[in-house]
Amino acid sequence: MTAKAKTMRALFVAASLLLIAAAMPANAAATQADFDAALAAAQAAENEAGTLKNRWIPTEQALAAAKKAAAAGDFDTAVKNAKHAEALARASIAQAKEQETAWQALAIH
Repeated sequence: MTAKAKTMRALFVAASLLLIAAAMPANAAATQADFDAALAAAQAAENEAGTLKNRWIPTEQALAAAKKAAAAGDFDTAVKNAKHAEALARASIAQAKEQETAWQALAIH
């Protein structure tokens, strides 16, 4: 697979994750437990991105917004922001993994 194809695939995965997070139905009011689960998943993904040295500022901002909303008792917004942060972290993971070999296509031969 060419570097361009890998890049396109990584971007497609990232866009898909963001769309899925945004399209989550909000049928019932979220609870503290829902937030705790969403936050744990987001932080785990962000920790993995950190291990790959590819943390994104928007991910950190979404995590902060999630915690702020939870502190205010707005668990619907908190869960939405935590899921968005997880999607961003997963996109940064995909980018880091794709870039591990993509640089070779740009090297002067």
